[in-house]
Amino acid sequence: MVRILLLALCFALPASAAEEVVLGLSRDRVSITAFFDGSEILVFGAVKRDEPIPEERLEVIITVEGPREPLVIRRKERRFGIWVNTESVEVASAPSFYAVASTAPLVVAMSEEEDLRSRVSIYNAIRTVSAAPEGTDTARFIDALVRIRLREGLYQRRPYHVVLDEQTLFRTSVQLPANISEGGYETRIFLTRQGEIVHQFKTVIDVQKVGLERFLFSLSREQPFVYGIMAVGIALVAGWGASAGFALLRR
Repeated sequence: MVRILLLALCFALPASAAEEVVLGLSRDRVSITAFFDGSEILVFGAVKRDEPIPEERLEVIITVEGPREPLVIRRKERRFGIWVNTESVEVASAPSFYAVASTAPLVVAMSEEEDLRSRVSIYNAIRTVSAAPEGTDTARFIDALVRIRLREGLYQRRPYHVVLDEQTLFRTSVQLPANISEGGYETRIFLTRQGEIVHQFKTVIDVQKVGLERFLFSLSREQPFVYGIMAVGIALVAGWGASAGFALLRR
């Protein structure tokens, strides 16, 4: 009876992965100040093995994802000489920032099925469209969103940007632009062979406003009336100061 229970327990316990990620970060916290102009995060690590290196090539994929948010994508057209909003599409959830770096093009490093399951590529990271007029080509709206955010540096594709040495040590860098949102930035590392995930690891980089930036942000959310009065007061003082300065110059 004891032997049967031990055998059943062995089958019930999950087998440990033959290859696992040992991760390091140059920093796990980024502070946004009044003079913040972006930051670079170095992601590095090693592959821990209990067995000899397999013959199949190892690929490493690293993603960094900012806080998610619902958004509305609008299309503008020129009507009677002015630009007006026409069609719009609502997206349930899209990352405010998303970077994917890999040792090879994503279509080579990961199968389509694994990509769909883990939502690794930029398009798969964007959740399903929640509302759109009938007959709307939603793919064009998503294409426009990705194109704009790629241009702004908020979305990044980095094939061949992960360096892998001796099938063991890996490293890459991710550039956070100045216009990032605060919150937890989920970092994922995938090890794949022949397009299949053999191990994955997750951690979080904390991005927060500090100092004056944090004070003004908290004030605008917690006491909007006081924030509004203060903003009006600063505008009045700035206007009066500019007027007084021009008056002195005229003399």
